[in-house]
Amino acid sequence: MELISKISKGSLMDQIYLPKRRAGFNVGSYVVVKPLQEIKTTEKPFFYNIDFLEPIKIGIINQIFEELGNLIDKYDNIMVTGSFLEKGFNFNDIDILLITESETDKSNLEKSLESKTGIKIHIISINNKTLIQGLSTDPLFQTMLSRCVSKKRFIYNIKPEINYKILDLHLLKSKLLIENFDFSTGKEKYEMLRNAVSIALFIDGKIVDKELVDKEIKRLFGKDNEIKENIILDKKAFLAEYKKFYNNLFSRILGGVKNGSKQK
Repeated sequence: MELISKISKGSLMDQIYLPKRRAGFNVGSYVVVKPLQEIKTTEKPFFYNIDFLEPIKIGIINQIFEELGNLIDKYDNIMVTGSFLEKGFNFNDIDILLITESETDKSNLEKSLESKTGIKIHIISINNKTLIQGLSTDPLFQTMLSRCVSKKRFIYNIKPEINYKILDLHLLKSKLLIENFDFSTGKEKYEMLRNAVSIALFIDGKIVDKELVDKEIKRLFGKDNEIKENIILDKKAFLAEYKKFYNNLFSRILGGVKNGSKQK
């Protein structure tokens, strides 16, 4: 671990400040301070709606940003999202959003990152136009980027656009929760449930983010951990509640499609 910092003038003693988010250099550690012969310019990542992230994860994210920066000639941004950013180490892979106008060989990039980190990598490559369109019409995009670590600062002024035909297609993903309940993992169940709840909140005009969606799932269906851990005790009662919620949401979307309703 290496950090570059500048000596600041103090009233009694000069000092060096270190960022609180860092991998290594715990409080009480002894370090050697010496002049830099060659100044390196390093970009600090940007954290969005993240109060805490384990130092080892920050190190992995910095490693990912550096490696992708070396492998790709042109890109607009790189973002890490998903369960990797949740507290603890209960994740299966790292979700990476690569914003680029160029075609990329995702398979080779994933293999390279996996060899460096030892963790399964999932890359979504998308251009800015498609990303902005997705953020306007797909609540899951909003949820995904509501909590992320980004290589570069980003600001998207998005005006939500309720297109019921698009939402009808998105809702199909969540129908599988009913049809494939016994064959789905806890993570798959929760993702399908999150998709449906995100759509409902989006139609209600809410700003969809991960915290709001998780809170709504808990309010509607009880303990969210039971779903994530795939240990739903009363399967019959849960499916009855979900079918009622799904059918109501489907009726709302169908009504919007029939009325040719498209809010801009």
